[in-house]
Amino acid sequence: MIALRFAWRSLVRQPARAALGILGVAAVGALLFDMLMLSDGLIVSMRDLLDRTGFDIRITASGDLRRDGDRMPHASATLEAIGRLPSVGTVLALRFVEAEADGAGGATGQPSTAEANGESNRSQEPAGTIALTLEGVLGDARPWTVLEGRDPSAAGEVVVSRALAEALRLASGDDFSIRARCLAGDQILPPARLHVTGIAEFPFELVGDPTAGGPMAVIDEACASRTDEADIILAAATGEPGDTATTIRAAQPRLSVATNEQMLGRLQRNGFTYFRQISAVLTTVTLGFALLLITVLLTVSVNQRLGEIAALRALGFSRARVVADVLCESLLIVGLGGLLSLPLGAVLAQGLDGILKTMPGIPGEMYFFVFAPATLGLHATLLGVTALAAALYPMQLVARLPIAATLRNEVLS
Repeated sequence: MIALRFAWRSLVRQPARAALGILGVAAVGALLFDMLMLSDGLIVSMRDLLDRTGFDIRITASGDLRRDGDRMPHASATLEAIGRLPSVGTVLALRFVEAEADGAGGATGQPSTAEANGESNRSQEPAGTIALTLEGVLGDARPWTVLEGRDPSAAGEVVVSRALAEALRLASGDDFSIRARCLAGDQILPPARLHVTGIAEFPFELVGDPTAGGPMAVIDEACASRTDEADIILAAATGEPGDTATTIRAAQPRLSVATNEQMLGRLQRNGFTYFRQISAVLTTVTLGFALLLITVLLTVSVNQRLGEIAALRALGFSRARVVADVLCESLLIVGLGGLLSLPLGAVLAQGLDGILKTMPGIPGEMYFFVFAPATLGLHATLLGVTALAAALYPMQLVARLPIAATLRNEVLS
């Protein structure tokens, strides 16, 4: 404790140097904190997103089924067969279709509820077309959460995401028209009119890709055909998800069945390894900068105080005491800089997350930088090890300092 107070006085006597060191450590510490959050951020965020949907198992087409396309045929029969399994609870099928809509109120030019109430603002009316995803659901459950209004219950009724409602200035009770892309190539079908029953949150809505969802009949109507296909089937297990997945796989051998943990494992091995590698490289570089910065600052401080340290040794200060002073000075610089780096890193993470979310195929509810208690512990450990390593050379200078020769040089100079 005495050595710590002595090191604090040494820092206070040279505020410019101390501030430079603390700010430098705060900058590299903030980057280190962000890189540690990035290492497993997508996996943690994806796991949280999957858990919030309430479904443990995801079923898609595979094998021979993929020869004719990625969708599963006979979705109704397949859904019914999976739902009859004793270990399966809630089950639903989803199909996704790309579409586009025009302007506020849709391509039909029908006024929205806000416009009918005299609240229209023509200067804010969007121009051009709005690309969107139309989501059709087969089953009793719904993958979205209704925020305003009610769930759609009939053909032609949909809920829309907040992003789509803002883009088209829609509210519950409004009508709008879409043109679906159900055919091959860029062929667009004639407009289909939809009725908005509410605003909903879609957990896997992509950034910049607004979503509308309703019963599967909505897609059949928009595509002017009933194909009875599904892109994916979601199932909730009543017991152990792994055992349930094995049961489904045995009952439906032509389908690809994976639990949430299995899917996350694949992503961790393949899709997200890039971010972990980037995190590891930048973490190493950041720690290297921190090590060099603190070592240089402590070495300069010790060289400026060689006469003072020699005098203290002559007055009876032990070698261990003056070495402890240097170590405590390093710990103070890193400790104060490390504390300052946490809010700085949080602000930096928000900015970087916004930039990375512009990448295609990223759901809006996913985050690249996710804080976990273990991250804070690892951050403190790495900075502590860096502080100790940076103090080794200055501690060696102090420990080997020749007292008599140093004092004589101070007097002669």
